[in-house]
Amino acid sequence: QVQVVESGGGLVRPGGSLRLSCVVSGINISDFAVGWYRQGPGTQRQLFAWLSESDLTNDIGSPKGQFTISRDNAKNTVYLQMNNLKPEDTAVYYCDLDTGLRDYWGQGTQVTVAG
Repeated sequence: QVQVVESGGGLVRPGGSLRLSCVVSGINISDFAVGWYRQGPGTQRQLFAWLSESDLTNDIGSPKGQFTISRDNAKNTVYLQMNNLKPEDTAVYYCDLDTGLRDYWGQGTQVTVAG
């Protein structure tokens, strides 16, 4: 059984940083693409960072260097480093494991940028 569990969200002040983690069990992430999506209040879930199985990255829709996706295959974990956070980055952040046949999602982790 494949499980995807995100963590690391919370309340952060504008300009702050957070690192989200996505721990996957039941399947080896090294064989598949992974991505981070987010869903803000009243919006649809949107892809903004992607890492293929060959580790080509594609940070979509963020200023260069603001968000960085990475993975540790030995820990079967995907990370999202978020810097210089802004109130508009407030959202629920979801990790996606794309096997090509189906997607596996976590429950999401809330990030709130305020203060």
